[in-house]
Amino acid sequence: MLIHRDTDRIKVFNRRAIFLGGAQALLFSGLVGRMHYLQVIESDRYSMLAEENRINLRLIPPARGRILDRFGEPLAINVQNFRMLIVAEQVPNLEKLLNTLDEIIDLSKREVERIISEVQKRRSFVPVTVKDNLSWEEMAKVQVNALDLPGVVVDEGLTRFYPEKDTAAHILGYVSSVDEHELTGDPLLQLPGFRIGKAGMEKEHDYQLRGGAGTSQFEVNAMGRAIRELKRKESTPGSDLYLTLDQKLQKYASNRMGRESASCVVMNVHTGEVLAMVSTPSFDPNAFNRGLTQKEWKTLLEDPRAPMTNKAISGQYAPGSAFKMIVALAALEHGVIDTSEEIKCKGYTDLGARRFHCWEEKGHGKVSMVDAIASSCDIYFYEVAKRLGIARISEMARRFGLGELLNIGLSTERGGLVPSEEWKINRFGEQWQQGETFILGIGQGYILATPLQLAVMTSRLATSLSVMPKIIKTSEKTDNIVSGFSALNINQSDLKIIRDGMFNVVNGSKGTAKSSRINVNGHKMSGKTGTTQVKRITIEEREEGLPELDDIPWQERSHALFVAYAPHDNPKYAISVVVEHGGGGSAVAAPIARDIFKELLKDYSSQSNII
Repeated sequence: MLIHRDTDRIKVFNRRAIFLGGAQALLFSGLVGRMHYLQVIESDRYSMLAEENRINLRLIPPARGRILDRFGEPLAINVQNFRMLIVAEQVPNLEKLLNTLDEIIDLSKREVERIISEVQKRRSFVPVTVKDNLSWEEMAKVQVNALDLPGVVVDEGLTRFYPEKDTAAHILGYVSSVDEHELTGDPLLQLPGFRIGKAGMEKEHDYQLRGGAGTSQFEVNAMGRAIRELKRKESTPGSDLYLTLDQKLQKYASNRMGRESASCVVMNVHTGEVLAMVSTPSFDPNAFNRGLTQKEWKTLLEDPRAPMTNKAISGQYAPGSAFKMIVALAALEHGVIDTSEEIKCKGYTDLGARRFHCWEEKGHGKVSMVDAIASSCDIYFYEVAKRLGIARISEMARRFGLGELLNIGLSTERGGLVPSEEWKINRFGEQWQQGETFILGIGQGYILATPLQLAVMTSRLATSLSVMPKIIKTSEKTDNIVSGFSALNINQSDLKIIRDGMFNVVNGSKGTAKSSRINVNGHKMSGKTGTTQVKRITIEEREEGLPELDDIPWQERSHALFVAYAPHDNPKYAISVVVEHGGGGSAVAAPIARDIFKELLKDYSSQSNII
């Protein structure tokens, strides 16, 4: 009986041992299989993950491409930049350190708050920028006090710099930090301190100027701290951008215009190259790179002279008497008046119950077309406009580049306005009136033009070709190749009448700009003045006598305009000048153009290819 029981126990024990051994064998087989899967089948994947934990890839920002004038003179470059960083893990007491730095480089309260916030957000070994664009003196002070500044590092890099400051700011634009909505997925844009173009050529050609990022592979430890660099691929600098501008002329024109709210465009009439495009007052693009204060930004925005606006391409003005050449050409082409016909100006003319005045209160007497252009007789052009009608005037205006975008390459360009009967019906739901044709005949009313359009109009008058402006050079060479502009199909004898009138404006005894005539090595200019009212003159004001310019509030003064080309007998350059609320074209705008042409013609010869 006892033997039987012992036998049963042995059988049970053996069954349990076999079951347990089987389970252990099964688990061991699973473990071996899993190890085989991880070490053999998935070995490549886990090797890559391990390598990624060991290797850290960092982007190297590229040097931004330069912007240069037609002669290779720098307009926007990169300069050495010192910036101060803090590595928080090496700082025993952050508050004490910031107080010490404040005594050395003067940190604002806002900057201190930003630094503390960034230190709290980032890992302790990740550097935080304290200040960008340190001067040499500031950098030296930090280095001298290095022993008292644990965790402070001075880093060297490149920053954008505009040598001429505000001289060409509206064309160049500026760079600034990347905003949230500007992130495109390009990791380069996420680099701390990386800047992109925000306006002007910096914006329009940002991708070309930006270049390509380089890479640096660092070995890091388990905490992500860099130990040593393993591999490096240098960044690709951005491409240089050459403009048609002559930096020397641009600077001269800018200085000549001073603080006037004004604009000026100088063009080569054969190639369409813009040699100078100035809008004043301007701004310093370097300020945007370093970061504007709230006060600085508010000052720029609230200035009534609009320093942030490129008036040369965005300002839209009634062209005034500078438009009379277009009206005269349309009249000659359609035969509504003969060049020898004279119209009597007695200082006013009536249309129904309304009286239209000439700028010359006593009138000009009998005037022909050449005389009417030279003396800018309004009564002559009222009559010519009445005979022509709006459709013919508008058609000629568009042939000379008015009322359309000229695609200069800046997105802020505006197209002006050449009105028509259809336009007024669509815009106001009203029919065009004959009195509006009168006003259009002297370049006022609904018509609007930019200074760039006026310079193009003048270039076309000088050449009878459909000149188009350009501001980007296609090559680094400065020699001019005459562009293949098509003919405007204007009768050359008609055009000679207009040119004779423009010559007499400046050089004739009755010319409105005779005080601005020039003679530089025998070279003279032809031009046309313009004065456009921004406030209607009432009958009562005329009867009481118009006030002196100084007694009129600045915002109510007329705009002053002048367009011209030179040399008069072999045109090469065209210019337009608009001075907002300047008073009179002959008194304010013409002298500016005179001085710029004198500067431009000093070294000019008929064989010159310099500009």
